Amino acid sequence: QVQLVESGGGLVQGGGSLRLSCAASGRTFSSIAGAWFRQAPGKEREFVAAIRWSGNSTYYADSVKGRFTISRDNAKNTVYLQMNSLRPEDTAVYYCAGGSPYSNIYYPSAYDYWGQGTQVTVSS
Repeated sequence: QVQLVESGGGLVQGGGSLRLSCAASGRTFSSIAGAWFRQAPGKEREFVAAIRWSGNSTYYADSVKGRFTISRDNAKNTVYLQMNSLRPEDTAVYYCAGGSPYSNIYYPSAYDYWGQGTQVTVSS
């Protein structure tokens, strides 16, 4: 079993930056993929970014490509999401996920473990 806890959300002005962290406990995070999803009010949960266990492969939604960077520190059992050039449309609850999604890395149903979410609000 893996427990995931997100931190780093908050209120930021458009164009600003935030760094989200996802700390894992209960089982080493280093053997599974890590991902970030987000959900805005009234919308479905959507894929943001993912990283394979080795850190050698990363994946991004088109809407965040070039602005967000996912990374991991397996020694610290932590996955990060650096968010730059934030826009009001990035406002959502951001969730950390972990699991072995194989080729279904973009789909929430492919992940076994989820954090409780952290709110990110970007003002215009």
